[in-house]
Amino acid sequence: MSEEFHTKLVREIERQLIADGKIIEAGWMGLRYLSIPKEASEIQLTEMRQAFFAGAHHVFTTIMSVMDEGEEPTEADLARMTQISNELDNFFVIFKRRHNLA
Repeated sequence: MSEEFHTKLVREIERQLIADGKIIEAGWMGLRYLSIPKEASEIQLTEMRQAFFAGAHHVFTTIMSVMDEGEEPTEADLARMTQISNELDNFFVIFKRRHNLA
């Protein structure tokens, strides 16, 4: 299988998981199949999945706890979301560089 075919297959799996309401699982599957060596042990995969979900849980619960009350986002809410976005963008720039994915 070519790398391009493999990437398209993973993206299709991600789309299906997202359609099924499994957004975090879709992200995990993308990371697993596109970045983790195929010879990784089951223990390593289990622990990495736990870390991935723990990180997602942390970000989600933090967002939910720091949002100002009310239905409309405040300037502070938008600033926090921008900070999270910037932090994650910076992480992925470094990640892609380390894994030759840029």
